Amino acid sequence: MLLDFEQPIAALEGKLREMQQLADDSQVDVSEAVAALEAKIKALKKETYANLTRWQRVQLSRHPDRPYTLEYIEGMTDKFIELHGDRTVADDKAMVGGFAELGGRSVMFIGQQKGHNTKQRQFRNFGMPNPEGYRKALRLMKLAEKFNKPIITLIDTPGAFPGLEAEERGQGEAIARNLKEMFLLKVPVICVIIGEGASGGALGIAIGDRVLMLENTWYSVISPESCSSILWRSWNYKEQAAEALKLTATDMLGNKLIDGIIKEPLGGAHIAPDKMIATLKKTLLKTLDELEAIPHEERISQRIDKFSAMGVVVE
Repeated sequence: MLLDFEQPIAALEGKLREMQQLADDSQVDVSEAVAALEAKIKALKKETYANLTRWQRVQLSRHPDRPYTLEYIEGMTDKFIELHGDRTVADDKAMVGGFAELGGRSVMFIGQQKGHNTKQRQFRNFGMPNPEGYRKALRLMKLAEKFNKPIITLIDTPGAFPGLEAEERGQGEAIARNLKEMFLLKVPVICVIIGEGASGGALGIAIGDRVLMLENTWYSVISPESCSSILWRSWNYKEQAAEALKLTATDMLGNKLIDGIIKEPLGGAHIAPDKMIATLKKTLLKTLDELEAIPHEERISQRIDKFSAMGVVVE
């Protein structure tokens, strides 16, 4: 899948393949021309991805080939044991979690899961959890706390499921309870936005000692399309909405709403998934080392102070 702004790069890559094929077929030495074209492609990629608009980063965050939560877990860890159910209503397939070994230590992973094809997307409800998904997440957090295991959440959701039945089962209450309980967890909590971070659907598992974002992801109270439909009664202004929302990782870090940005491979996480998974694993291990050195009372105090300071204007 090619995005609009990737077309010029794809055109040059097509010419490169043609040139290489010509060299193979005719035995003509075109190494200098190939090297020049490769350098041109690399320079164009750097320029393109360094100057993406906010809407273009939203598009990258939704690329269907990006790794999803289970792919990160399986790629980073050993002995992953998925745990199911909220012990009240059902097992929400849009929210996954369980214990795994990360760099030799036992960790609880929790995150939203999307699908790579239509059948998987329907099975995972497009990554939109119901109340039982957030209650399952909280159950797993409490289990991790009981056994003194760190918690890592991977966030990638267009929002909590907005259906009538979700509201009837207490969607707002389930998310609000998670916010309250996550502030007081005694174990280290790391939250990483790996794709979309929309509204309370993301925030319901995003209260942590460290909140990190991958380079080409977004985090906002509302999606650009929904914002556009409310303000302009049309989705046609989604690009302007994205600019106004200031929802990129750079914006979030500048506003002190997150603690760091994890760099992606040039072109996005989907270009080199293995490299992205290795980078995330390295970052998580380093962050865990930092957090585990802090006494839990101090960690909780820092966590509360950090979120309490958000949105406060001091004159």
